[in-house]
Amino acid sequence: MATGDRRPVLEARGIVHAYSGKPALDGVDFCLRAGEVHALMGQNGAGKSTLIKVLTGVEPLQTGSIILDGAAIRPASTLDAQQSGISTVYQEVNLCPNLSVAENIFAGRQPRKPWARGGGIDWKQLNARALELLARLDVDIDVRRELGGYSVALQQMVAIARAIDISAKVLILDEPTSSLDSGEVAQLFQALRKLRDRGTAILFVTHFLDQVYEICERITVLRNGKLVGEYPASELDHAALVSAMVGRAVSNDFTPAARVAAESSQTPAVLSARGVQRQGGVSRVNLEIRPGEILGFAGLLGSGRTEVARLLCGLDSPDDGEIRLKGVAVTMHEPAAAIAQGVSFCPEERKTEGIVDQLSIRDNIVLSLQARLGLWRKLSPQHRREITDRLAKQLDVRAASLDMPIGELSGGNQQKCLIARALAIEPCLVVLDEPTRGIDVAGKQEIMSLLIKLAAEGMAVVFISAEVEELLRVSSRIVVMRDREQVGELPGGCSEDQVYALIAAPAASAPAGNAA
Repeated sequence: MATGDRRPVLEARGIVHAYSGKPALDGVDFCLRAGEVHALMGQNGAGKSTLIKVLTGVEPLQTGSIILDGAAIRPASTLDAQQSGISTVYQEVNLCPNLSVAENIFAGRQPRKPWARGGGIDWKQLNARALELLARLDVDIDVRRELGGYSVALQQMVAIARAIDISAKVLILDEPTSSLDSGEVAQLFQALRKLRDRGTAILFVTHFLDQVYEICERITVLRNGKLVGEYPASELDHAALVSAMVGRAVSNDFTPAARVAAESSQTPAVLSARGVQRQGGVSRVNLEIRPGEILGFAGLLGSGRTEVARLLCGLDSPDDGEIRLKGVAVTMHEPAAAIAQGVSFCPEERKTEGIVDQLSIRDNIVLSLQARLGLWRKLSPQHRREITDRLAKQLDVRAASLDMPIGELSGGNQQKCLIARALAIEPCLVVLDEPTRGIDVAGKQEIMSLLIKLAAEGMAVVFISAEVEELLRVSSRIVVMRDREQVGELPGGCSEDQVYALIAAPAASAPAGNAA
């Protein structure tokens, strides 16, 4: 059936939603049809999350109307939305890892034994129905096993199975692939195509442009709370999509800063690691990073990139090997020790390990600096304001006030605040673990441009990213990780094929990790 002939299942008309008088959505229209995967795109702060919250009852409908299967609805809660036929699966899987797969799928809706006293749970039926639901997604796992024993990708599939059992009308997926590798994404997309072909209407929110074109038929773009337009994916190329999202042409011309100078073997290393390893973490790692250099780390999820970062920044202690900072052997057994030595870290998990969402933007930015000063040497209000104003301006943090809670910012602006925190201690080395994860296209380019600027000013930067294209744009050298081992190192200017060849090479043929 042609896309244009498919009936509308969910429509939003003239949606206006404001926070403290400031519109987050301004007259937005949206239409989702049966049997399609529809992308919702926009920069951080464009209004995507707010629209989803209004559609799913997290936020009340203020102005406008929501039409589901031809009838007006006004969801008062997520449960109300689910009972109407709208289910949502979020980026962070919101299930219970200590319960079995089957229990998670049917939590609150367990089949009961009518003949048993008190209507006990019918475990046989529960497990059988869970198996049947997962089979529809081509997932074959032991549904009696605890959910926490499975990968994030499988947990995501369990969350989808629960959602479609509650409602098969509308499925909203909010950044479902941000923690998945390419194989897991392929498995998820196979399941989504099956659901689509059965008539389920799927709203797909992502920051990965290639995934949009792989799975979606139509694209709706929001910008600054307004509807930019709705487009067939086949008629909107990458450049036009980015232009619609940001409202201007975006340059892809990145020149890694100080690449030639940084690679000079005469330049003393800021940090070197020799034979560094940790049981259950990573095998022996050997690397050097010099002033003005951006050292990229490539590898699939679980390859050991984050484990290396944790060793360099004192979050974990090595079992063996040596770390030298400016030529002197150091023991960084805790983050405070790393901060004292001028090593800053931005963690991968922004929400759980980075921001303190109830504190102000200013408080979040100066956390590391205050930690280095100690409990008894408080920053003066004037110094605190000068530092936070300067860094917020440098990183273009967009907020009504730096005294507002950081939890009210968009993901991209929260990430900028974490980088500002890392820079507040004036580090000699900054380690950034997935700093562009969950960030819109313009935000990614702003962050990568900032990395180049920092390197040009002489700072050493470690840049970890799952997106090889980003690493190739800015890295002076790229360390390649696989199966928690350093399998090689490539020079700046290498190709994406060379990176993936190292990742995919049999262990016997992969070159040993080396320091450039």
